[in-house]
Parts: sequence; C-alpha cells; structure tokens
Amino acid sequence: MKKHILNLALIILFVSAPITAYSQNDLDSEYMLEDLRKLSHDAAEGRKTGTKGAEIARQFIVKQIERVKPKRFVKGYRHPFTFISKGDTVMGENIISYIQGVSDSAFIITAHYDHVGIINGEVFNGADDNASGVAAMLAMMEYFKNNKPRHTLIFAALDGEEMGLQGAKAIFNDPNTPIKNVILNINMDMISMNDKNELYVAGTHFYPRYKSILEKVEIPPLRLRFGHDSPDLGKDDWTMQSDHGVFHKNNIPFLYFGVEDHEHYHKGSDEFENVNQSFYIKAAHAVLYSIIELDRNLN
Repeated sequence: MKKHILNLALIILFVSAPITAYSQNDLDSEYMLEDLRKLSHDAAEGRKTGTKGAEIARQFIVKQIERVKPKRFVKGYRHPFTFISKGDTVMGENIISYIQGVSDSAFIITAHYDHVGIINGEVFNGADDNASGVAAMLAMMEYFKNNKPRHTLIFAALDGEEMGLQGAKAIFNDPNTPIKNVILNINMDMISMNDKNELYVAGTHFYPRYKSILEKVEIPPLRLRFGHDSPDLGKDDWTMQSDHGVFHKNNIPFLYFGVEDHEHYHKGSDEFENVNQSFYIKAAHAVLYSIIELDRNLN
C-alpha cells in the first residue's frame, strides 16, 4: 500500500511541478544561433520588404524549412501578396508551413523576417528585430516535427511588419491559409537582447485565462514577465505594435513574446555580435515551453 501511495505522490508531483523539469537543450541552440547569424548578415541587406535582400532571406528560410519537411499549404511554402506604400505597389511574401496535430484546431506561430534595409549607406541587419524570432521559430518547427502536438501548429515567417503589419494582414486575405481553424496567435518579435533576464509576454490583460498556464513556465534566471498590454499605458502598450495586433483586431487571441526596447533598437548596431546568446537560448526555450503548456491545456 505504501508503494502505491508513493507512486501516486510522484505522479502528482510531476503533474503539478513547474516546467523546469524540461531540459534547456530541447532546441538545437547551436543551429538556432547560426540561423540568427546568417539572417542578420550583411548579405541580406537589412531584409527590407520588396528588395533583393528580402529575397535572399526568403531563400534561406525556405531552405531551412525544407530541411525539416513540415507540411505546406502551397508549393514552395511561399504566399505572395501586394500592398500600397506611399503610392507604390510593394510585393511581399509570407513563408508558411504547418505540422499537423491530433486536432485541426490550430495555433499560428508568427515571427516577421523583414527589417528596414539600408539607410544612408548603413546596413540595418536587425539581429534582434527580428532574426531572433525567426531563428527560434525554425528551431521550434524541428522540435514539434519530432514531438507531435495536440493542436495543429502553423508556422508563419511574415513579411512587411515594418511597413504596417502587412504580412499579418495578408494572412486574412489568403484563401490557402485556414485561418478559421486558428484559436491562438503566438508572436515572437525581439527575443535576444536583454541584460536583466526579462522576457515579456503581452496579451493576458485581454485573455487572462492564459496567465495561469504560462505561470508554470520557469527558466531561471530568466523571468517571464506579464504586461505591456493595457490600453492605459500609451506608447508602452504593445498590443498593436507587432503582427499579433492584426490577430487581436480579428478576434483571435494573442500572446506576444518580446523584450523591452534597448540601445540597439532600429539602429545599425542591432547586430549578431550584440546578441546576448545565453539569454536568447533561455528566451527561446521559454517560448517553446509556453507553447507546450498551452497545447496541453487548451481544447
């Protein structure tokens, strides 16, 4: 009888324990860092939407996706779209794949790959903004290919964020993407530069049911903090400041993972050399474990 009680206690302990029970080596961190470095290389010329540099970045992302072999909605994973900017028609292109879960009910995991290009002859490489989110997304795709989720996971590398969240808007006009099945958007935008070990998750002000799920995630010394999502915060309200805002406007709940602005934000110094690699690895795992917990707990 004592043996059964002990076994029951161990089961309860495992179920209720924080997610620190997971290894922080679930993502291929070395490969993820290399993807970040390559995406933020001068060769991509700052990845501005509609430029040769953006196409170089796209080719790299598609190549990495093809290595993992997730499913696709269209041939080549490419979803082109157009929009008007300052009177000109601009060509953008989202890159979308998915991993089929037990259910067709889906999370859409987003990270924009575009940045601001070349300004006054200087390449703005956007390592944190947002090569960091894209590289983490690629690593998560590989994880979930090997660990089948309950929900279907759609992975969308979005274009045109810096020009008005255009890639996210295009999702809702894309007949090849089953947006009707999406119950949650998880957006990553700037997750690699922070010296205080703080990663914010915004969205629980509007969707408080997710907070108790995310509070299980612990990646010491990183602290997963809640906030930057209340309308009374003015410019410190991040609700509409990245692609998740479009999902929110279309009545799809969001959770946005990102760091606070730093000295390299939208500057030429947003380079791979300034990435806090230890923090980045922890931040990417914090998002991964958040997705795992949400996948387990949401219907």
